[in-house]
Amino acid sequence: MTVQASSSGEVPAAELAFNFRSGRLCLAFVATVGERWRGRYERLRRPSDLARWCREAGLLDAPVRVTSRELDEARELREAIYRQARALISGRPAARQDETLINAAAAAPPLVPVLRSGHVRLTLPSDGAAQAVLSTLARDAIDLFGGSARGRVRECAGPECGLLFVDTSRPGRRRWCSSTACGGKERSAAYRRRKREEPESGDGPG
Repeated sequence: MTVQASSSGEVPAAELAFNFRSGRLCLAFVATVGERWRGRYERLRRPSDLARWCREAGLLDAPVRVTSRELDEARELREAIYRQARALISGRPAARQDETLINAAAAAPPLVPVLRSGHVRLTLPSDGAAQAVLSTLARDAIDLFGGSARGRVRECAGPECGLLFVDTSRPGRRRWCSSTACGGKERSAAYRRRKREEPESGDGPG
């Protein structure tokens, strides 16, 4: 599925920036569509955008070659992960076709972890570079949706956000994708509402 979004000339530049506040790789990939409830901005407009996302996500240091067909496959995987997450949040069963798509992507060889100067880096296998990226994303989604964190998948309560994220707070009652972003905006808005509702101070009738 390809997201129907505004043309690049109509999309604000800020909306094309990638967002990594989800706390999970597969959900950060879902966020390559902006404003799903309104603008539905497609941030993966060209194969080079997917290659850039891989670098900005910290997946790869070296550039990866992506074809137009592989970009279409990446978008299809992204939407399957999104629908799976939404079903989980709402308590609905996952669609079998989405599970099948995610499982098929995960069946390909993933990115290969290696040690470099004591740090883990992911590298491309000998072939199927873009497929390895999608396999890594699909495996992360399987681990999330089938693991202990599945009950911590949330949708940001910000009226202009809707970002999917994993709630890592101890109580498990986090409502915002970020306490400094959407959480800060809501606290500021609540403060302004309280100030408007406060009675005006002044001397009473003499």
